[in-house]
Amino acid sequence: MKISYNWLQNYIQTNESPQVIAQWLTDCGLEVESFEKHQTIKGGLEGVVVGEVLSCEKHPNADKLTLTTVNVGKAEPLSIICGAPNVQAGQKVPVATPGTTLYTDKGPFTIKETKIRGQKSQGMICAEDELGLGTSHEGIMVLNKETPVGTHAKDYFKIEDDWVFEIGLTPNRIDGASHIGTARDLAAVINHQNANQKTELKKPSVESFKPDDNSLFIPVSVEDKDACIRYSGLTISDISVDDSPAWLKNRLMSIGLKPINNIVDITNFVLHETGQPLHAFDADKVAGNKVIVKKPPKNTVFTTLDEENIKLTGEDLMICSTKEPMCLAGILGGVSSGVTKETKSIFLESACFNPSFIRKSSKHHQINTDASFRFERGSDPNITIYALKRAAMLIKEIAGGKISSEVVDEYPKPVKHHNIEFHYDTLYKLAGQAIEKDTVKNILRSLEIEIINENSDKLELAVPPYRVDVTRPADIVEEVLRIYGYNNIAIPDKLHSAIVLSPKPDKDYLQNQISDMLSGQGFREIMNNSLTNFEYYENNEEFKPEHTVKILNPISRELNAMRQTLLYGCLETIARNINHRNPDLKLYEVGNTYKLNNNNGKNPLNSYNESVELAVVMTGLNINENWKSGRIESDFFDLKNHVNHIINKLGVGYNKLEITEKPKSHSFEYALDYNLDNERIVTIGKVSKTLLKQFEIEQDVYYASINWQKTVEAHAGYKMAYEELPKFPSVRRDLALLVDKSITYKQIVQTACKTERNYIVKVNLFDVYQDEKIGRDKKSYAVSFILRDKEKTMTEKQIDKVMKKLTEVFQKELGAVIR
Repeated sequence: MKISYNWLQNYIQTNESPQVIAQWLTDCGLEVESFEKHQTIKGGLEGVVVGEVLSCEKHPNADKLTLTTVNVGKAEPLSIICGAPNVQAGQKVPVATPGTTLYTDKGPFTIKETKIRGQKSQGMICAEDELGLGTSHEGIMVLNKETPVGTHAKDYFKIEDDWVFEIGLTPNRIDGASHIGTARDLAAVINHQNANQKTELKKPSVESFKPDDNSLFIPVSVEDKDACIRYSGLTISDISVDDSPAWLKNRLMSIGLKPINNIVDITNFVLHETGQPLHAFDADKVAGNKVIVKKPPKNTVFTTLDEENIKLTGEDLMICSTKEPMCLAGILGGVSSGVTKETKSIFLESACFNPSFIRKSSKHHQINTDASFRFERGSDPNITIYALKRAAMLIKEIAGGKISSEVVDEYPKPVKHHNIEFHYDTLYKLAGQAIEKDTVKNILRSLEIEIINENSDKLELAVPPYRVDVTRPADIVEEVLRIYGYNNIAIPDKLHSAIVLSPKPDKDYLQNQISDMLSGQGFREIMNNSLTNFEYYENNEEFKPEHTVKILNPISRELNAMRQTLLYGCLETIARNINHRNPDLKLYEVGNTYKLNNNNGKNPLNSYNESVELAVVMTGLNINENWKSGRIESDFFDLKNHVNHIINKLGVGYNKLEITEKPKSHSFEYALDYNLDNERIVTIGKVSKTLLKQFEIEQDVYYASINWQKTVEAHAGYKMAYEELPKFPSVRRDLALLVDKSITYKQIVQTACKTERNYIVKVNLFDVYQDEKIGRDKKSYAVSFILRDKEKTMTEKQIDKVMKKLTEVFQKELGAVIR
């Protein structure tokens, strides 16, 4: 949300710099994320002055150029060559002197003293498009003859310098979504900072509002009183729709709004001034001369102001005439009733709608506007009349015409102030520090929180409805502290704590251990949104669409479902990094996944399953190119090694796992499943080219998914045991085994350990060889065996006996040939 420093000055007088104001706003809860200087014309027309054309002569070497001398208030007039057909002696014109930078649609350019066709030119007489004051380039601008020579163009055209604050408004602080709302908080801060110098919030007066007649009365009927809390309106006739005055344009442009016409600009101005959205209808297009607030039938077609046809849901609240819908209530107007140059009379709306209805319609139709932003969070029902009168008076002043009806106000159930009983003890308990009672009361009054009754222990307060976030005594404490200043609360000398027994195993502790380990190995932790795109699961056999939890009112089409897997979020992250020239990645993420199961039970919540997964992903280079080694790409076995380290760290014995190959699928070219007690705890594989193409990734990606909950459960029975150093030496023997391709290394390990478990300390695979020379269906494993006897030093005879036994078992059970 943008707030203009100059605009704020209309409601609160302060001489403090924008930098100080930014700090105060941040301290009181309206965080200023950035602020920057704004000029109504970029560059502020610095270097452009008013000059008088003294003479005009035809250029001797060009038919369409004119030699002029121009007085700009300096000792000597400037010689300027001008190509405009309308330049004449005696004119007052804007002159860009040498060194001036002008900003146009084609980009900035700097005026230099130069020669054109052999003649000296010391500046430029400007057209309005060259100054950024319009689009015309038919000739130079001719100014008022009474303008003094040398007047700065910045002063002549009333160019404003302003500072614009970008405020990161939190959803609960919709009361601050306007210049008056921001000024209210600022006044409270200033009054607290300077108790001797009171600053008052000055709201524009509407006391002089008065209808001129009742010649164009349009009645209002509210059929859905739950969705429409209050609806106010009036008509204004004999208006002239035209461009807005400069001051109004400047205000809107300072906060990034494009001026449209005086009527629309005034409604936008009042919206950002008061926080109350308004809408103007062409009164002549209100069929039946009546406004009806209702929900039209499902599939009714409505054409929005930007000429998009949408089908209504049957739950969309609409502002209708007797013939058709005219406006999607609180969101966007329709093309059929909008204000145009031909509009002579308008019906002006100021309403308060139920936030839930506006939010649902806005999310369903994917339409977000300044109005819906405010209505979704809760607008003030008691400000509609004030905003309506304020806008009507501005329209009458700027666009002419007359107020041609009394105010129509449908407010069946007036919203009262919310009463809160606030004890001073509550403030002390939550703040940890006593604050003077007079200070507390002054802060509350400055925030327009009324004190109904008081005694030495407590206050009875009435909170206005626009403070939708203040409903409890704790909220009152927050209001006091944000104005008092959190930085003014002393840090206590003691920290009170209680002993808490956490369940074992401690999931957070284990997660931090694994995170530290992966980070130490060069991985970076990522966090992706739990919301994802449902299209990822369409025609997906692994993560079936019927198991996807869909969002009823998604914030966008790309975030319309809950993720079943972390895979797609990781691929989005990889694609984004590759696009930013960061292709070498080692990433991990711990996050929740969600699944919808068929459930015939009574409790529908049992249909939903939420689990925690750990994703580990590698792509690009594993080791950067260096003097000692070349480019080493990440591969499947690198990732498998890291996964095995995680499994071992958590005490899940590798030998307890059953490892199976997964068939080729939409997600993986090839993959392995690690199963424990017939339940999958790990899937690790190479992501398929088909899936990578969907994310526009051209390099190989390796991905592992660890079922964190199951792995932690398996860790529950793990106990770390101490083992003394061996007393007797170990020996190594190697075997080269020629086996079928179907034989896995794990089968060799299991067979060896089963055969000689008393002597085998470690088995290691140090080479794999495949070639047609040894057979297409064959491969050769080079395996080392570390042997040790716990009771004595092994003799050669004992070692040979163990290796002979292993050889015989490998030949018999695995069909191995010893090479």
